[in-house]
Amino acid sequence: MDEDRTRVLLVDDEKDFVELLAERLAGRGLTVDTCSTGNEALERSGGGNYDAVVLDLEMPGMDGIETLKKLLAEQPELQVIFLSGRGTLKTGIEAVKEGALEFLEKPADISTLLTHIEEAKTRRIVLVEKRMQDEIADVLRRKGW
Repeated sequence: MDEDRTRVLLVDDEKDFVELLAERLAGRGLTVDTCSTGNEALERSGGGNYDAVVLDLEMPGMDGIETLKKLLAEQPELQVIFLSGRGTLKTGIEAVKEGALEFLEKPADISTLLTHIEEAKTRRIVLVEKRMQDEIADVLRRKGW
């Protein structure tokens, strides 16, 4: 896999929608994986392989907000973009307060979504680099160097 390609996980229980969106994003040079539940998203994202997760709000089982909380508890640098057909302003505000990068309504303009995905990738890189610098500084402090 090309390390420079943006890696995205799409999480949505609407199979036709997620397949079409995955195809459109892949056609624009992104590496895209899909799943249909919050639990699958947690399993898939465990390796820290994604620059962004595009997450639906309403899914069977664990909803998007609960999935967001669990994803960020495991990977604080992970960037999540909500894409929902049933979102309200209140839900959007809640999602952002819980750590989502953005809340978009379906059907989202593909160029707008791509812009937010690239923003997510950049933000994740900065956060990962900061965490690594903090860890190095901590080791140096503990060793007295």
